[in-house]
Amino acid sequence: MKKYLLATASGLMLATFMLGSSMAAEVKSIAILTPEEGTDYGWNQQGIDAAKAAGAAAGVEVKVAQGLGYGDVRPTLRELAEDGVSLMIAHASGYNTAAPEIAEETKVPVAIVDTPTGLKAGLVADYTLSGHEGAYLAGRLAAKTSRSKTVGIVVSGEPPSWNSQSAAFAQGVKAENPEVKIIYAVIGPAAYSDAAGGKRVTESVIAAGADVIFGQGNGSSFGMLQAVETTKAADGGKVMFIDVIGDKTAIDKGYLLSSVVWNIEPVYAAMIADLKADTFGTKSYAIGLKDDSVKLLKTPQIPEDVWTSVMAVRDEIVNGTIKVEPVYEATAVRALMTDVKE
Repeated sequence: MKKYLLATASGLMLATFMLGSSMAAEVKSIAILTPEEGTDYGWNQQGIDAAKAAGAAAGVEVKVAQGLGYGDVRPTLRELAEDGVSLMIAHASGYNTAAPEIAEETKVPVAIVDTPTGLKAGLVADYTLSGHEGAYLAGRLAAKTSRSKTVGIVVSGEPPSWNSQSAAFAQGVKAENPEVKIIYAVIGPAAYSDAAGGKRVTESVIAAGADVIFGQGNGSSFGMLQAVETTKAADGGKVMFIDVIGDKTAIDKGYLLSSVVWNIEPVYAAMIADLKADTFGTKSYAIGLKDDSVKLLKTPQIPEDVWTSVMAVRDEIVNGTIKVEPVYEATAVRALMTDVKE
């Protein structure tokens, strides 16, 4: 009888182990949905590239649905769910209503952005990522670089991730030099792909005296960069551009000062791991300077002594000497600016 009980117990333990292993093996594919094509050197491209890298590392197939726009993505979500994916990454703030609805309907987990309160165990996880620590460094860099002592922030909307970076950039500017003016301009409420609007608004900010532009825009950032390349500063010199999320070095003509680069791969890798461990939807995900998932891009346009001083500030953030808290509310962001252009 004793031998039988021991054998039964061993069998149960083995069965439990086998069940756990089979559950992990069931994560065979994931999908990422993006509003624009993955060729923007920014939000869309970084998301797609990160999903592919995380999937490859975990041995998981990655399906990409790109260029979906900012409208109703429910049909695409349903189609992917029917294809049997284990996770749908809704990589746009405009998808954070539809995706949880389809998750409830199909019981396929989704990851959404800009909704920290939307967690639902086993079904909905949030990754409201913030590069605010890197944006603070960008602000310090901009203040050191500006000849006119006027810098600009141009955004394609005011989602939480943009707001936190805008606020941190302004804080960095003021910490470096309180005399530097900050002009803040919004292209539109959701003008993420509006390149023409990005060019027009950036030109107006340069006309107001800015010679360094911090641009947050997805597709609209190409218009911002074009404005910088074709518009002289008030002193007749170059206007420099600081980008976000991606690295536009490959298309730069000497006007890219830096970028607050995001590496989203660790976030998606953690999501896959949580799916396998049955802990998905129980926590949000973050990026930061400490593990280099956020970093400031070094370019030839940054003098070595300036870079060294900015990296010293980075070390102070990492060790806790300087604390940069995220600010997500648009009204609080605007309060930090010298001038706001609508």
